[in-house]
Amino acid sequence: MYDVITIGSATLDAFIETDAANIVSVCSTDTRKDFMAYPYGAKIEIDNFDFETGGGGINTAINFAHLDMKTSTIIKLGDDEQSEKIKNVLKKADVDLSNIKRSKKYQTGFSIILTSFQGDRTVLAHRGANAQLELDDIDFHSIKHSKWLYLAPLNGNSTKVLNNVADFAEKNDVNLAINVGTSSIKQGKENLQDVLKTAEVIILNKDEASMLTGIEVRPDTKHEKYSEEVIHPDIKIMLRELNYEKSKITIITDGKNGAYAYDGIKYYQCGQFPAKVVSTLGAGDAFSSTFVASLEKTKWNIEKSLMYASVTAASVVEHFSAQSGFLSFDEIEERLSQNPDFKVWIQKEINNIT
Repeated sequence: MYDVITIGSATLDAFIETDAANIVSVCSTDTRKDFMAYPYGAKIEIDNFDFETGGGGINTAINFAHLDMKTSTIIKLGDDEQSEKIKNVLKKADVDLSNIKRSKKYQTGFSIILTSFQGDRTVLAHRGANAQLELDDIDFHSIKHSKWLYLAPLNGNSTKVLNNVADFAEKNDVNLAINVGTSSIKQGKENLQDVLKTAEVIILNKDEASMLTGIEVRPDTKHEKYSEEVIHPDIKIMLRELNYEKSKITIITDGKNGAYAYDGIKYYQCGQFPAKVVSTLGAGDAFSSTFVASLEKTKWNIEKSLMYASVTAASVVEHFSAQSGFLSFDEIEERLSQNPDFKVWIQKEINNIT
């Protein structure tokens, strides 16, 4: 029996770091978008580079195992040299390998990760075998005997397994957590309805929540200062809309602004734990997996779980790699004891109107 099984992507990542990247912001009256830009036609000097394994399926699996959960992962790799490196990393982390599938037709996923001087990143992704996960690749017997099923973002044809997997978890009393990805959202909200209705935990970032709900987070104007609210009223609307009848917890992450949660009764806001940001890659995976592991450890204490997740995410962004910086629960507690003022803001819902 497993404590958790993850389903998601697995990649070999090439990290490229250069201070030559420019951050260009484009604003309108109700939106703002940031772009990473390089001089067109120029040869750019690289300050640092490295190769690491990554992808939501294995980032979360390794963190779950680091938090002493018996873990397996369902991923699809190519029949190539890159796949062997990924398997070796998982084996070293004590993640069960029996649910890994291989493809002779498609290569192992590969990404080029461009990091800016601010620590944010742009990812150029070749999905490869990650986009070809099929129902026949999934051992449903293993899922049936797991406490948790964690669905990391899927892409391509792999998104077609979501509804079947979620339905199976629901019928077999397996707790389901899903980190909703952009690829799934682009296929239409109706394709995610069954998954979102059955999940115990839904996690997505602010941009994804906006895409899924169609709600834009309005910027401050000279008449309205939304930034003075602990949780922006538009984010509260998103949280309520995504909190389906059977969903116990909905979380929206918001980068340097931390994370927001809603359980149908209370709103929670957890700020960003202090960190010196090197790279934000993997912060979402670290936050999400630590939150789920903490729920299990604390018997569904949302407040503590948000704090634990924020501490681990802060540790990860202080490293170049998405899998560096993982902490044990004892190490998380130690960091919290050194920051006694770090708290979660909680507000009870009043007649569904805030």
